[in-house]
Amino acid sequence: MFIAGQREMQALDRYTIENIGLPGVVLMENAGARIVEEIIDHAPHSNPQVMILAGGGNNGGDGFVIARRLFDLGLKPILGLVVDPKRIKGDALVHYTSYKNRGLPIFHIRKEQLERLQDELERVDIIVDAMLGTGVKGPVRSPIDAIINTVNQYAGKKMILSVDIPSGLSSDDGSVEGVAIQATKTISFVLPKKGFFLQAGPNYIGEWQVVDISVPPSIIDDLHVKMPRLLTRSLIRSAIPKRPANGHKGTFGHVLVLGGSRSYVGAPIFAARSAFSSGAGLVTLAVPENIYPLIAGQNPEYLYLPLDEVEGHFADQAIETLSTKMPQMDTIALGPGMGRFPNGEAWMKSFFSILTGQSVVIDADALYLMRNQLDMLHTYEGDIIFTPHPGEMATLLKCSIKEVEKNRLEIAENFAKEYQLYLVLKGHRSIIATPDGKTYINPHGHDALSKGGSGDVLTGMIASFLAQGASAEEAIITAAYLHAKAGEEQAKRLSRYGVTPLDIIEGIRKQLNEMM
Repeated sequence: MFIAGQREMQALDRYTIENIGLPGVVLMENAGARIVEEIIDHAPHSNPQVMILAGGGNNGGDGFVIARRLFDLGLKPILGLVVDPKRIKGDALVHYTSYKNRGLPIFHIRKEQLERLQDELERVDIIVDAMLGTGVKGPVRSPIDAIINTVNQYAGKKMILSVDIPSGLSSDDGSVEGVAIQATKTISFVLPKKGFFLQAGPNYIGEWQVVDISVPPSIIDDLHVKMPRLLTRSLIRSAIPKRPANGHKGTFGHVLVLGGSRSYVGAPIFAARSAFSSGAGLVTLAVPENIYPLIAGQNPEYLYLPLDEVEGHFADQAIETLSTKMPQMDTIALGPGMGRFPNGEAWMKSFFSILTGQSVVIDADALYLMRNQLDMLHTYEGDIIFTPHPGEMATLLKCSIKEVEKNRLEIAENFAKEYQLYLVLKGHRSIIATPDGKTYINPHGHDALSKGGSGDVLTGMIASFLAQGASAEEAIITAAYLHAKAGEEQAKRLSRYGVTPLDIIEGIRKQLNEMM
């Protein structure tokens, strides 16, 4: 499934109208009909009281259709018009005129009538937001800003259903300038919108659903429109590396987890356990020799490579030991618990010189140690995967976290292209970008994953799927999706407060089992 912004949706609508021959008024009728189906299917009783708040554009046109169709079903909705009727235009005007010509009631909402609006909202069961739609630019103006604030008093108390997108939320980047509707549910037409998954978007859309209004998704190929993809269960099911029944440990690959330090003992264990639990045949855990005894006695399932250390971190001599083992490794998870150390940048450069073309997943402080030498990535022949959180991404770009969060999609796309690597920009709704320009957005995951060690689990998963033969693109989308779903499902059992990295790993096993 693709994800669209305002410009992409305009192109799809225009093609449908001009090339396929479906007029805009028909698409609007279809949109309103689908919203009415949703209202009837989820109403609290057989005679729900519904208020539709309608603007003057296409979103308002959907609202006029909704109100008319509800009357046709024998209900008595309240149509609240939030703009001067003179501002209604285009296809919306056709449906407004049809509604008005039938003599159906209209509540003209002005700023001085907010008290009456509140009285009306008190007695309705469902509030339909059809005010602004995907074309919103800049701060919401009066009186709609005050209307939105009034409606939001009922967030969590009544069903607030937004048509296509919550009013006030940008469909392109998820920004909110001033106010936006706090929807219980958003019914989106044709495709989900980018703003659902960026910046503030996830906090406003509530549950979301996409419905068909006769704009065929197949025209995306005809238009050659570039859009991000949404990670879905069917996509991930096809991307998971298949396991031949006659396979052996060598079939499923050898992962090297390289990390750990005196202060960070747990991180490499989480990565190694995650790699093993998601299917790798062999996992070697390479750690500084001072923490090796602490780990090995309690984790007998791994192979171990104790490395020379200085003051709890990898020493220069560790490179020589690693060089003898490198040809045995299929993929490398680099960085969990590594920490920062004085000669770390030089150590990283030496490490890259001994690689033999393996895929390398780089996370945590390994990213920090790469920040001043990213150009050396251009000469590496294997696949490189970076998995930064917003703070690490800001360090790599030498900018603020706020700048990263404001432009997550664009930043991920540009960074992956510039350095020809695969990027997983973690966060609420992680973004995945590939060197050839593809982007994916993960619609799953929440605060249950906000624990130290969660990222190490993801790093181990990616390395594991790579070792089992998945392409870099397949490995990162599969790992990101299953990691997030595991956190969500474990939170249902343990609460969003109580999920630990080990719980996530257990959840990953369950997710993989369900995918089979």
